[in-house]
Amino acid sequence: MKTLLVCFLAALAAGQVLAAANQRPNIVLIFSDDHAYQAISAYGDPRKLLETPNIDRIGREGVRFDRCLVPNSICGPSRAVVLTGKYNHLNGFVNNANSRFDGSQVTFPKLLQKAGYQTAVVGKWHLISDPTGFDFWQVLPGQGIYYNPPMNRLGQTIRVDGYTTDIITDVSLEWLQKRDKSKPFLLMCQHKAPHREWAPALRHLGADGDRVYAEPPTLFDDYAGRGIAVRDQDMSIEKTFTERDAKLVAPGSLTPEQRKVWDAYYEPRNAKFRAANLSGKDLVRWRYQRYMHDYTATLRSVDESVGRILDYLAKEGLADNTVVIYSSDQGFYLGEHGWFDKRWIFEESLRTPLLIRWPGVARAGAVSRDLVSTLDFAETFLDAAGVPVPAEMQGRSLRPILQGRRPADWRTAFYYQYFEWPAPHRVRPHYGVVTDRYKLVHFFGTADDYWELYDREKDPHELRDVLRDPAYAATKADLEKELARLRRELKVPEVIPPQWLGNQGAGGKKKAKQKQDNG
Repeated sequence: MKTLLVCFLAALAAGQVLAAANQRPNIVLIFSDDHAYQAISAYGDPRKLLETPNIDRIGREGVRFDRCLVPNSICGPSRAVVLTGKYNHLNGFVNNANSRFDGSQVTFPKLLQKAGYQTAVVGKWHLISDPTGFDFWQVLPGQGIYYNPPMNRLGQTIRVDGYTTDIITDVSLEWLQKRDKSKPFLLMCQHKAPHREWAPALRHLGADGDRVYAEPPTLFDDYAGRGIAVRDQDMSIEKTFTERDAKLVAPGSLTPEQRKVWDAYYEPRNAKFRAANLSGKDLVRWRYQRYMHDYTATLRSVDESVGRILDYLAKEGLADNTVVIYSSDQGFYLGEHGWFDKRWIFEESLRTPLLIRWPGVARAGAVSRDLVSTLDFAETFLDAAGVPVPAEMQGRSLRPILQGRRPADWRTAFYYQYFEWPAPHRVRPHYGVVTDRYKLVHFFGTADDYWELYDREKDPHELRDVLRDPAYAATKADLEKELARLRRELKVPEVIPPQWLGNQGAGGKKKAKQKQDNG
């Protein structure tokens, strides 16, 4: 009898442990690459570029963040920030040119795994070293390709037929189905899309017909009133857009059957373009239209992926105990200032989409304009799991913001830093401080060392540097103090190591030309 009692009590205790584990929320991070907030219908861009009903659903059932900022607007460094909850000068992955992620450092997946979570990452990784802290991983090598991609599955190279966004979703759902259902889980579903060259699923070619997209008001920005950095960049639709970007050249990885579908859509349109022999502004306008058609079509698959994952969670009864986050590694230019790409402290680059559904915590349908960041993701996930946040992490849990209880000491200023120069887009290294209204930025590391100040309230398109305007003297002084404080608190080195600037010199530019998809 005593033995039976002991067994009963042991079984009861095990059951209580299992129940406690099941009460901890599951975590699903759906993370795209270069998804501009302007191309999510929930954000209400006046161009109405694309309807994204499934991504919108996360915001409708949770919180939409309108000022989620990235510490460094470039793919690899942004992903390192998410994993570590630390700025790049501390986590070691400062640029895409010569950085390698140190997988031995503390990351939130490792801490969740240690706390009993089952963990997986599928899709884009872009951190050179193999993933650590994951029970399962299947990632794209380097940047990855859109059609029939090679992938690295737990250290083994495989080739998978199909469209990359669909494959990443299929593998993610397969892992969810086969996981150990006695454990809470973390799934990081990380899309390549809509990264350059924004190549759509073949089923979405022509999905928007021959729509003419409204142009952004700054498509033909002449960069007057600003420094050499914006004038000397190499990321414009006018000068930098390639034949590959414009789909005048087909991807080499298409199968013969896929190539037939590709050619049937693009070749008649390309022939019409070549016959027109466009130049000047007419050429820019054509490229912008082709860009928007392809970019938005590429995102249709991402929104479908989000819908498939949300439907799976609902079908399996997991929705009420799963935190779902949709975000991107940074913002992106969709013709604003005549640009594509990112990298800048300026708004379309700095600001990334963020929508979070957390049943019982996040207020359904709420909108937050608090300054939050991808720097806060790791701390939020650890908080959700009841795991202590390491002191070395530099962000904060978003739980109180989700609940509508903004702490009195929540950040009102944010530090930004970008290093990679000059390749691949000649965006000069810079750092600065961002508030709800102002941006003070210092361009450094080249012969052109200077400062700029922007007032987003009066100048939302950031077209006028007011640094030398006497009316902003007090504001400038306050921002300089705030910037100095942030650099001290965040342990930013006073002297930037030269290797952090990456591909310097003509050789670096040549290397980047050979590999346009860097970042």
